[in-house]
Amino acid sequence: MSRPPFPPFTHESAAQKARMAEDGWNGRDPQKVAMAYTPDSRWRNRAEIFQGREAIVAFLTRKWIRELDYRLIKEVWAFSGHRIAVRFAYEWHDDGGHWFRSYGNENWEFDAQGLMSARHASINDLPITDAERKFHWPQGRRPDEHPSLSELGL
Repeated sequence: MSRPPFPPFTHESAAQKARMAEDGWNGRDPQKVAMAYTPDSRWRNRAEIFQGREAIVAFLTRKWIRELDYRLIKEVWAFSGHRIAVRFAYEWHDDGGHWFRSYGNENWEFDAQGLMSARHASINDLPITDAERKFHWPQGRRPDEHPSLSELGL
């Protein structure tokens, strides 16, 4: 199985890879998202460390049960060879109706087939009010005309 674009990355292919990841996560289908990773992909997400597609599916299933109305924007920060660093923000609410904007950085490493073999994520949650929300598109893929993180001042 392969998932273009392939390393080594250019600015254009790194941005394409980040947008593909954003689109996948905004689709909130753990099984589909997990297919972008190697079968033995290694993850650190906040304080959780795990490995493999089954663990990725379990993690994402738990995540999207807790983080309701999830909407994500990713932006390339840097890239080199087979690695990409992105910054991101996503908005969500809990089952009590409390809204959050979660900010973070991810470091990605890819194999020759374009599958992510490692993901290291650092994330902070900021409570926000409904009026402070900035991500208002319908659930799913962010529209192409929606502002980026930089354009939103985030």
